[in-house]
Amino acid sequence: MTVARTPAALGYRMPAEWHPHAATWLTWPKDPVTWPDRVPAVQEIFLQFIDALTPHERVCLLVDSAAVAGDVRERCRGRAAQIDNLQCVEVQTVDSWIRDYGPNFLLGPDGQLGYNHWRFNAWGGKYETLMRDASVPSRLEALAGLTGFEPGIVLEGGSIDVNGTGTVLTTEQCLLHPNRNPGLSKTDIEGYLRLHLGVQQVLWLGDGIEGDDTDGHIDDITRFVSADTIVTVVEDDPADTNHRPLRDNLERLQSARQPNGEPWRIVTLPMPGYVMADGDRLPASYANFYIANRVVLAPVYAHANDAVAIEILAGLFPAHRIVPIQCEPLVWGMGSIHCVTQQQPASALNNLG
Repeated sequence: MTVARTPAALGYRMPAEWHPHAATWLTWPKDPVTWPDRVPAVQEIFLQFIDALTPHERVCLLVDSAAVAGDVRERCRGRAAQIDNLQCVEVQTVDSWIRDYGPNFLLGPDGQLGYNHWRFNAWGGKYETLMRDASVPSRLEALAGLTGFEPGIVLEGGSIDVNGTGTVLTTEQCLLHPNRNPGLSKTDIEGYLRLHLGVQQVLWLGDGIEGDDTDGHIDDITRFVSADTIVTVVEDDPADTNHRPLRDNLERLQSARQPNGEPWRIVTLPMPGYVMADGDRLPASYANFYIANRVVLAPVYAHANDAVAIEILAGLFPAHRIVPIQCEPLVWGMGSIHCVTQQQPASALNNLG
């Protein structure tokens, strides 16, 4: 680490997801290996994203070619999308997990936009083909005029969540896993988070949910919804594999304190039961929502708890419209809404929009 050239040293920080957006970045889905027999259904889900987002902010959609861009625009006609707010960006990609391989946007001391380009190794080397997406930030022409930082360690965007006032949430299962940064200690990792996210406090949870091939990403279990409020999933069935680790995470949060010494406000979300694929459990969770300008995209799974989760989220975001999206086809790819979105915060200098 060269401290003098880190975001924190230069006054940059990662804002909370509810900070006003200039845009949401997506990557058009097309991989039949990720979504066997479900690519058309997943593309329809992405069209629903565009319908919900473009009335409120720009959508920057990575596409492989001009032909794909034209097809997407044509498919948006006659829907709720505001097509003038859809910007197709021609960049070759393998898959759609832009949360994990895309730029991690920051704001500087004068409100200027910057970004981190963390290393991406396809979740601990699990998918060699997908490692090619590690170069996406360096191939985005729109980032060329911004201040960029390369922390030099492996970190996926879905493994962190910030409240915008100095605290980051993460898990030991993911960030301390030997398949990420085996030479770094917990203290080392905390140092990188502080210097590259502009935070002062790291809240460590334990393990993620069953079926999560990311080794416990935080965005499947626990999220900030305001500067002092955390929503976390729980599983009430003691026979469910998720019961114990989620209970442990809840207890950690209940014993944690804010920097001012006050307890965090903790709100619990249920889990959607078992969502299966070929006999294996998928990492379906209501915590994998996405906060945009005036809307929250919320995953649902045709489960009785869908309505409960939507009601809880509506209470947490009274100024937002909650948009439920049926995500069973999407989670076949081992991720949901938050995993395929990346927020670009609004900049006081209006660079990059």
